[in-house]
Amino acid sequence: MKSANAETKRTGVGNVRWRILVLIFFATTINYVDRQVIGLLKPFIAEDLGWSEAAYGYIVSAFQAAYAIGLLISGSLLDRFGTRLGYTIAIFIWSLAGMVHAAARSALSFGIARFFLGLGESANFPAAVKSVAEWFPKKERALATGWFNSGSNVGAIAAPVIVSAITLAYGWQWAFIITGSLGFIWILFWLLFYKLPEKHRKISHAEYEFIRSDNEPETAQALKWKELFLHRETIAICLGRFVTDWVWWFYLFWTPDFLNNRFGIDIKLMVLPLIVIYSVSGAGGIFGGWLSSLFLKRGKSIDYSRKVTIFICACMVFPVVAVSGIDNIWIVTAIIALAAAGHAGWASNIFTIVSDIFPRNAVATVVGMSGFAGAIGGALAASFVGLLLQFTASYFLVFLIAGSMYFLAWLILKLMIPRIRPVCLS
Repeated sequence: MKSANAETKRTGVGNVRWRILVLIFFATTINYVDRQVIGLLKPFIAEDLGWSEAAYGYIVSAFQAAYAIGLLISGSLLDRFGTRLGYTIAIFIWSLAGMVHAAARSALSFGIARFFLGLGESANFPAAVKSVAEWFPKKERALATGWFNSGSNVGAIAAPVIVSAITLAYGWQWAFIITGSLGFIWILFWLLFYKLPEKHRKISHAEYEFIRSDNEPETAQALKWKELFLHRETIAICLGRFVTDWVWWFYLFWTPDFLNNRFGIDIKLMVLPLIVIYSVSGAGGIFGGWLSSLFLKRGKSIDYSRKVTIFICACMVFPVVAVSGIDNIWIVTAIIALAAAGHAGWASNIFTIVSDIFPRNAVATVVGMSGFAGAIGGALAASFVGLLLQFTASYFLVFLIAGSMYFLAWLILKLMIPRIRPVCLS
């Protein structure tokens, strides 16, 4: 194993897996640009089309519901047909749906467009995690996951800049058209470059041996949900995501509106705080992967490395409970940024735990199952948040609940997965 890694570094041909990671990173970036557009434009569109807070909540719920439905099937389809084809179809669907938003003129038509956007975007993380499991040994997966997951934050950073510039110059409809077209460009590069390690012409023997150095067991075929639910590890991961995923969606879809309502800033002035929030968040995702990998390098077990890192990330999120009572925009920005970074570090490790426990050709299915649970939580929470804001006109309770969920999720993992280790599947 060490000699393979040394040979990889010496020959300079051991970079194929990192080039694959760059493609996954950009897919995740585009994914988040496309999904964040509506949150940034909410004040514009609400004024133009007369949305209520509840109507916006229902539109977000349509996305989340479709995301959940997509995850019912995307993970198993990716395990069955592979990431090369699956990723291509998914990005085609969500890019087209993103562009269709420009033609929407009512809450219903926006809801339909959001539904198909969510359906396509549901495959991104199962495909990304599966690709990492195919191309990286366990010792590098948390870090690799942190890097590709940071694409979500880069997308969230890029979106305010791109969307505000397009909207102010051409109108909000063109913001959807231009951002939606990015996915079609990505598809060309993906089809040209992505193949499995054993079929890739540019991979060296040394790198291939290094990727396969873990000697992971493989199941004969993709497993069904009912077989995977026999393991409490599956239930624990699904519950953990059910209680936490919605918090990230809340940051993504409501932070611009919160800053607008709390401090009276418009889309131009909002760009810098959002850049700060998602820049720190991106660093948090990489930090979470790095810290977990650091523990492993220092001789700690996978169980210790993942769980301690997750607890630290939960501590990073908790201060967000106080933001609704703070009058300084930059203190609020810093606290939300820290919370978003905690979530990103959490996500890097929760995705990696799936590949720690399950074999490579069950990974996308389990990520899809847990993503489905997270999306159901997100759909329920979106409507709840919209109604809560409409009737209370206050973000206090929402932030209080959001800041507490990660300790609950950590406790679930701690109790239901006493030790992180590979499960035995038939």
